[in-house]
Amino acid sequence: MIKFNHFNFNVLDLEKSLKFYKDTLNLEPVREKTASDGSFQLVYLGDKISDFTLELTWLRDRKEPYNLGECEFHLAFVTDDFETLHKKHKEQGVICFENESMGIYFISDPDGYWIEIVPQR
Repeated sequence: MIKFNHFNFNVLDLEKSLKFYKDTLNLEPVREKTASDGSFQLVYLGDKISDFTLELTWLRDRKEPYNLGECEFHLAFVTDDFETLHKKHKEQGVICFENESMGIYFISDPDGYWIEIVPQR
């Protein structure tokens, strides 16, 4: 048997990212690991529904933004209250792309990672 466990995003400002994921997607830390020398910190975020987690990796010595290439990858979340979430994300100014014909949109986190929001169908 094999199943998904987690996905990783490297972040420059861990506190800013934690606030973003809490405020926009209601994700909260479920476990953490800090290097004994303080060189890195891992924070795994969960949705309280599934076992899947998003791992945020903060590296102490990293100062420059990560190169995300053409950003041809993303996480996707499904919601049973699409209109309310869309309104919230619009007010927060985090929507970076909308595809109205497909009925989806994307938000961008503080490091430029894209997250797709899909209505429950």
